[in-house]
Amino acid sequence: MTKRAAVFIDRDGTLVEEVDYLHRPEETVLTREAGAALAALNARDIPVLVVTNQAGIGKGKFGWKDYESVMSRLGDLLSACGAHIDEAYVCPFHPEASPDYRHPDHPERKPNPGMLLKAAEEHGIDLARSWMIGDKDIDLQAGRNAGCRVALVRTGYGRRVDPELADFVAEDLAEAIDRILASWP
Repeated sequence: MTKRAAVFIDRDGTLVEEVDYLHRPEETVLTREAGAALAALNARDIPVLVVTNQAGIGKGKFGWKDYESVMSRLGDLLSACGAHIDEAYVCPFHPEASPDYRHPDHPERKPNPGMLLKAAEEHGIDLARSWMIGDKDIDLQAGRNAGCRVALVRTGYGRRVDPELADFVAEDLAEAIDRILASWP
């Protein structure tokens, strides 16, 4: 089986507007033109995989039902734009979490590549041909640690991140996806 390339996307601050510990569906807002950008990936049958740290679950700030409600709202917002994500990978582990989720350096918690590696195995992804898009240095590091190319967006926390960490910098997810698609194999 030939492996295919994918686009991995951070959720908070990249795909949706940054909200500290987002857990209310009504606070879920797509970043500018994110829905149309994902629809362009979907139209070319490029897997769209969300990888998100969710320390709020681990720290007991909100629960799995809250996370699922936000993801359901995200799915509705994307559907209204003719877009979808293929799968979301989430890591609730954190060094300061409750005992069930406390881990000093969980392999799935970004900047570690565990979520990307798991997605690659489950979806037959060629990581060397894939992209990771995020607004934090840990997003870019996770992508690099998995062997992907990386794009930094200036939404969320992106203006605080050293642009030298990325293959390129874009103002937002829509611009990043446009640039990726312009050179897609």
